[in-house]
Amino acid sequence: MSFSRRNFLIATGVAAASTSVLSACSSDSGSKGGSSQNKGPKVTGSKTTEIPVGTKADSMGPAPEVSGAVKGGTIYSLQQFDMDHMDPAQIYVSTESAITVPVMRGLTGYKLDAKGNATLVGDAATDAGTMKDGGKTWSFTIKDGIKWEDGADLSMDDVRHTFERLFASFVTEGPRYVQDFLEGGDKYKGPYDGKTLDSIEIDGKTVTFRLKEARVDFNYTLAMRGYSLVPKKKDTKQKYDKRPISCGPYKVDVRNIGKQMTFVRNEHWDPKTDPIRNAYPDKYVFQMGYELVASTDRWIADKGNDQYAVPIFNEIAPERIAQVLTNPELKKRVLTAVDTVTYYWPINMTRVKDLEVRKAINYAWPHQQLQTIRGGASTSEIATTIFAPVTPGYKKFDLYGVDKHPGGQAAKAKSVLKDAGKLGYKLVIAYQQSDNAVKSAVAIKNALEAAGFKVVNKQVDKSTFYTQIGKIDNGFDLFAAGWSPDWPGGYSQFYPCWSGDNIGDGRSNYAQLNDPSINKAIDAAAKTADVEEANKAWGNVDEMIMEQAAVVPDYHSIRNYLYGSKVGNVIWDGGNTCVALTKLYAMK
Repeated sequence: MSFSRRNFLIATGVAAASTSVLSACSSDSGSKGGSSQNKGPKVTGSKTTEIPVGTKADSMGPAPEVSGAVKGGTIYSLQQFDMDHMDPAQIYVSTESAITVPVMRGLTGYKLDAKGNATLVGDAATDAGTMKDGGKTWSFTIKDGIKWEDGADLSMDDVRHTFERLFASFVTEGPRYVQDFLEGGDKYKGPYDGKTLDSIEIDGKTVTFRLKEARVDFNYTLAMRGYSLVPKKKDTKQKYDKRPISCGPYKVDVRNIGKQMTFVRNEHWDPKTDPIRNAYPDKYVFQMGYELVASTDRWIADKGNDQYAVPIFNEIAPERIAQVLTNPELKKRVLTAVDTVTYYWPINMTRVKDLEVRKAINYAWPHQQLQTIRGGASTSEIATTIFAPVTPGYKKFDLYGVDKHPGGQAAKAKSVLKDAGKLGYKLVIAYQQSDNAVKSAVAIKNALEAAGFKVVNKQVDKSTFYTQIGKIDNGFDLFAAGWSPDWPGGYSQFYPCWSGDNIGDGRSNYAQLNDPSINKAIDAAAKTADVEEANKAWGNVDEMIMEQAAVVPDYHSIRNYLYGSKVGNVIWDGGNTCVALTKLYAMK
């Protein structure tokens, strides 16, 4: 995907039962601001917190009340760009996942405590699922009383249709796990010709999924926004991407693409059915088109409606990070969190076929310069691996001397290129249209040209960036991306991005890596039952990919979000790795 999801303790595969305890990165967070006044956190050495599977009682609504919260008012947000997709089946980017928590519900989801620590629970389901046959069969019973925004009941036809429409030809951008896991999914073409998928069984209010192989983590898979529910009678196919139908506490009211989107209350939402979401504000107003400096300056000024504004992914601008973090009054309004994501630059293996060229790119990379552009060590930690250090299974290695030479090794890179007979090798690099991306692109171009490359930088519209780089024939050699596991385990870190089985338009193997030995290692790790052995195997997969120089790991992220003085309970959502939108309230 996409960016910033979760990292967890246990390896995927057949490692444990459905009550497994899993882990995600933690951060300093308080009931209001979430920011420590002490020295900021580091990625390496950050602690983990357990994310268990909850009980049936945990899955009952309403969600726990937020201490001191009041109802009413409007929460605003200042964002760089709009959402590329709003159809859950097409959602595979964290900005889209985060912004749709108030309007979309799935079978399972993440319930937060007062500090943002997450537990997997039943959302529309009565619990987090029942596993049989070692994980080859999963059943979920749907709660009574869940309604769509038009007052219609959530039906079992809706549940079946939600998962069958994933196979439609127009669904190209979302996750592919369920499609790959379900028996018969390789031949099924979707429900629009009247055919159903036999491996989805309905009995009363219970849906059962029959999988090709054991997946003890399937209940975590279904917590992804890509598997949120869709009403059969309101499915407008491709048009659904512009206006989804809600069964959450809010619904889409106005959507002016590229400029603004407004959520208002869904009068048919029953909090007794929802253990995850609170609904304190009357309205959310998401405003698009704000670069980081512009949004940061407005939060610093803290005037008018901006006092009620909170970011989703607009962090403090690098140009303002020192000003904000050294000002005690401003720092009170900063949420700081160690994220699980690693941002990196996949190298297009179908275009850059020479291993030595790819190694030279890694040697030349200007890590330190890029970190300075981002605002320094308070915003990120330089990466040498795909796995983040907070991820169990992480293996420390540094194949390209980054720790000793964070500014890059231009002379060494040029020597590698020269020995390969590739001096002057042309690279076409895609980057987003934002202030920070432009500065980074210039630094990268300068570093690579100093190493003997010829570089052509191309801007790509930031709202459709991932759609563009996700195309097989995208015309780019190198592009920015980022990832952390979609749900507990290394499988959802390495299969979607690095398995040759996941190459295709709209898929997330952006490098188009198809190495038989790596494919085999991913498959073997996924089937390793012993947790420690599986974690070790995923660390080895990471190193195998780096030996092929299929990517340049750039950095592990430390999030710093400044927000308005009248926004209450700004905490980090440890399940969805974002600001917890449905835990906010507007102060009186």
